Amino acid sequence: MIASTTTVMLRSGVTRGGCALQPILLRSTTSCPYSTITAASPFASVRSKLSDSPPTTTPAAARPSPILTIRRQPSTTSPAAAAAAGRRHASSSSSTSDQDADVAAATRAAERAEAYARSNPDMPPLDWNSFFQLRKTRRRWQVGFSALMSVGFGASGALVLGSGAADSLTGQIPLDPILTLGLITLGCTAMGWVVGPSLGNAVFYLIKRKYKAPMTVKESQFFARIKKNRVDPSNSSTGNPVPDFYGEKISSVAGYRQWLKDQRAYNKKRTTFI
Repeated sequence: MIASTTTVMLRSGVTRGGCALQPILLRSTTSCPYSTITAASPFASVRSKLSDSPPTTTPAAARPSPILTIRRQPSTTSPAAAAAAGRRHASSSSSTSDQDADVAAATRAAERAEAYARSNPDMPPLDWNSFFQLRKTRRRWQVGFSALMSVGFGASGALVLGSGAADSLTGQIPLDPILTLGLITLGCTAMGWVVGPSLGNAVFYLIKRKYKAPMTVKESQFFARIKKNRVDPSNSSTGNPVPDFYGEKISSVAGYRQWLKDQRAYNKKRTTFI
């Protein structure tokens, strides 16, 4: 009983003494008098080094400005962004070169047509309004012959297929025979629609024989103007579509002037994002 009480008192005394001695050990550079180890305090060497080393301070004028440091850093661009920029530059340059080549080819064709017109003075004169009127008439002939040839080719195909001449062919196709015959008839109709404009053009020039050479000259000049003044279609979008790229809707001089206005409006909308 006496031993246990003494042990408790000693433990409490050592605890209070240790707590009180911790600040002293931190502040002093000598060894602890209550310790059996004669080593110096671990903080003494650190304090001596700090006191021995001279203070190193950088003057404010010698410090680089953070803004200058940011500016001196080289600009880095990711390979993907560089490749995308290169593709955009290549596509724009290729589209510009193609457009210039088209304009040059159209100009040469117009010059050849004008030279042909000068070499044939007996050729009847043809103004632009008459040219557009003849062009519209020729288009009507082409559409009319397309419709007639479609009906003719479709009816002929249906008669040939109905006679049983294509039974061996329908037997080899893994579809219903009625569906196969319908598809073949539809193909004959499409073929007639494709062949129609060529026949209509030939019939038109057969009737208007004297205007064939003047119309050829005017068409060369007209398409040269179209290729020269039309816009670049590579910058088109759903909100800014290309206005009549081939000039197919032009049927008069007033229509051509309106087409030029549409091209200028397209370019203005593309550059100003209106």
